[in-house]
Amino acid sequence: MLLPVTAEAQLAATVDRAFPVNGNAPQVCSIQPAKLQAGELVNFRGLDGDTLQIEELTDQRTLAARPASVTVSFDAVCNFPHRVRIESQNNGLWPTDGSMSTQAQGFAYALPYRTRIDWGSASGNFLADAKVRRLVEERVNVNAATAGVLSLRIEIDAGASNVQTNAPVLAGVYGDTLRIFMEPR
Repeated sequence: MLLPVTAEAQLAATVDRAFPVNGNAPQVCSIQPAKLQAGELVNFRGLDGDTLQIEELTDQRTLAARPASVTVSFDAVCNFPHRVRIESQNNGLWPTDGSMSTQAQGFAYALPYRTRIDWGSASGNFLADAKVRRLVEERVNVNAATAGVLSLRIEIDAGASNVQTNAPVLAGVYGDTLRIFMEPR
């Protein structure tokens, strides 16, 4: 005897299970090594590692500071709104070799300079005025994640001096350390 097959026996139950897939992209900023921008180099020899070398700091006749300018670029990326901070260790170019033990009336013993930073839609200007040897900084807020080229322009004016324009510069090795930070706000 044959039994009728029912439709219920042919229906299979559909089962589903959902599982989330998650990941985390941490907040990261990265700055690549410096490159000089072509055509943006006046009275600088270029980069030696991470060091910029000024060709001739003073005019040979007057001993006053010669003009110098350079634009340095860095490939960079920061995947969150952030701040760029530029810091000058000395607030200008100051003697680094210990050769200057005393100041001389009418002679410059430190040299001021200006910088400009451009990064994405943000920019800022910074003056290292060489009035007092100290750490100084400028902060630029960037309101969005940014990738591309961070540009830093450094300019020393003709006759720049911490005492008076066109003052002769005391002999010695002068320097400053600039640091660029990309950090959370």
